[in-house]
Amino acid sequence: MFIQCEDNKCLFILMVSNIWGEMDVSKRKELFSVAYLTALAAQVGLNHQVPTVDDDSIDLSLMGKGYNGIVRSPQIDIQLKCTSKEVIEGDCLKFDLKLKNYNDLRGENVGNTRYLMVLVVPDEPEEWATIGYDNVTLQNSFYWTSLRFNSETSNITKVRIEIPVSQKVTSETLLSLMDMASKGEFV
Repeated sequence: MFIQCEDNKCLFILMVSNIWGEMDVSKRKELFSVAYLTALAAQVGLNHQVPTVDDDSIDLSLMGKGYNGIVRSPQIDIQLKCTSKEVIEGDCLKFDLKLKNYNDLRGENVGNTRYLMVLVVPDEPEEWATIGYDNVTLQNSFYWTSLRFNSETSNITKVRIEIPVSQKVTSETLLSLMDMASKGEFV
């Protein structure tokens, strides 16, 4: 650890070579994506809950309150994925989703609207977030899609999902998706 000072501001910098935990990187990605999404949700006043058992491809649900649509307390269900692979081709993020997750997320016979959200992060975990003296910078891109109207597939293990890079997950996006759920609208 060392201290770097500039303009009467000091920053503690930790040398990360030997302090990172032994947690598997896929578990780190899972935790990071949950933390990122819940931070965005908290910013705009949405509550969240995590199912006790994830057997229906729902990692997290977001709930709103006080909406004026046909549902005053809407809820959306989310399957989160996090990857460090180069998955952007042209104007689409291309992501291979397990067939079970694909089938769980598609279809119109579910109570709450379901979304797939994919967080793209750098390869090295220490590059995911940089903590400065008075800011935090996150190095990532976050995208969403609905598989509600997708059809059945003959694939055996995975389905290639293409998400337009214009469909970024932001605080405003979450409010828009919640508003649509309140009105009974679907994408």
